[in-house]
Amino acid sequence: MKPALFILALSVWLAACNKETQPPIKTARPALTQVVGDRAADRDLEYSAEIRARHEPLLGFRIGGKILERKVNAGTRVKAGDVLARLDPSDAMLKANAAKAQYRLALSDAKRYRELRKSGFVSQAALDAREAALKSASAEADLASNESDYTVLRAEQDGVIEDVLADAGQVVAAGQPVMKLGVLGEAEAAFEIPEDQFSAFHVGDQALVIVGGHPPLKGRIREISAAADSASRTYAARVALDAPVNSLGMSARVRFSHGSRGTIMIPLSAVYQQGNRTAVWIVGEGNRVGLRQVEISAYRDNGAVISKGLNEGERIVVAGVHRLAEGEIIDPLDRK
Repeated sequence: MKPALFILALSVWLAACNKETQPPIKTARPALTQVVGDRAADRDLEYSAEIRARHEPLLGFRIGGKILERKVNAGTRVKAGDVLARLDPSDAMLKANAAKAQYRLALSDAKRYRELRKSGFVSQAALDAREAALKSASAEADLASNESDYTVLRAEQDGVIEDVLADAGQVVAAGQPVMKLGVLGEAEAAFEIPEDQFSAFHVGDQALVIVGGHPPLKGRIREISAAADSASRTYAARVALDAPVNSLGMSARVRFSHGSRGTIMIPLSAVYQQGNRTAVWIVGEGNRVGLRQVEISAYRDNGAVISKGLNEGERIVVAGVHRLAEGEIIDPLDRK
């Protein structure tokens, strides 16, 4: 190699060695984030419910017998006085006829003893006995006549038949429930409170009830069962509506604002679970993320209820939480 060419190649190599190596440019990872409590859905607790009547009397015959016919079905609207079902009247009619015969006999005896008393042939005590027998027979006849009327079951109020508990051909006892009537007028939303949230609700708490086809209705908790259901471990509760609803049995949603109860709802995708540790990624200064342990009081279809470890106004990562590292800088994207 010629000396000149060697010197030129050496100088180029030395210049390249003297250059500082530039590190590769690292871009921040895009991450979907959300401000805690910024969305209405994350500040509310929502439960499935059913629109029910405030008053739901169980209807039954006042005497026992065999049901001859049933004239209504579940869901039928009825008015006061409408015939709902009938019993076989044969036995009641026989009893009424027997009672009438006894009354006529007692009346005849009483009349005869009154005449005998006027003539002095019987004592006053004997007449009093016949008068007492007449009153007893009259009462028995009236009772038998009423029982004959009791073979017809009528609606006492306007409403909707919510359930049918007996059918034609069935023998029922006196007072046995045959139907359940939902009285029109005052309506309520019936829902179930989970066992772990029972202490957070009180009679009088305000609620918003969303019913299909109706604008949202305001209401308040009217009653909460003191005992949990043995199977579901939930407490039955009722929200009295401020406005009347004539469509009983409709599905509804009962919504409560739980911000005042010290709980926060976050998306399930924001929960970072590793072993027994439950945490969320907090977006801090400079968009740097850090892991913070939280406590979850309940899981719901639309999120997890945080009872401790998180405050409203903090920004958290709500997607891709298992791909992040402590101290990593992200490019936050707002969740819509």
